[in-house]
Amino acid sequence: VQFVESGGGLVQPGGSLRLSCVASGFSFSTYGMSWYRQAPGKGREWVASISSAGGGSRNYADSVKGRFTISRDNAKNTVYLQMSSLNPEDTAVYYCRRRIGDNWGRGTQVTVSS
Repeated sequence: VQFVESGGGLVQPGGSLRLSCVASGFSFSTYGMSWYRQAPGKGREWVASISSAGGGSRNYADSVKGRFTISRDNAKNTVYLQMSSLNPEDTAVYYCRRRIGDNWGRGTQVTVSS
């Protein structure tokens, strides 16, 4: 099982980014997927989750609700995180994962700064 995150970068406050996570080693469409993040000096926190198959169920942390959107493309084994109205508190390394016990990928760094 492997996750490769990408799409991070430096963005100004109020800007947008779309993160991607390509998963491998399991039947992607049959599992829900989640995004997490770890800010400097803080523990890793859950950001958003999407259900398996069609992804009809989506849940978000209160801190990102209304600004972030999680989606998936089962044909590409990829889960996305569209982030908008970014603020400095969103600065973190972002990770995706299937479930507790999976190894973490390297993550992708998001820095929100003017």
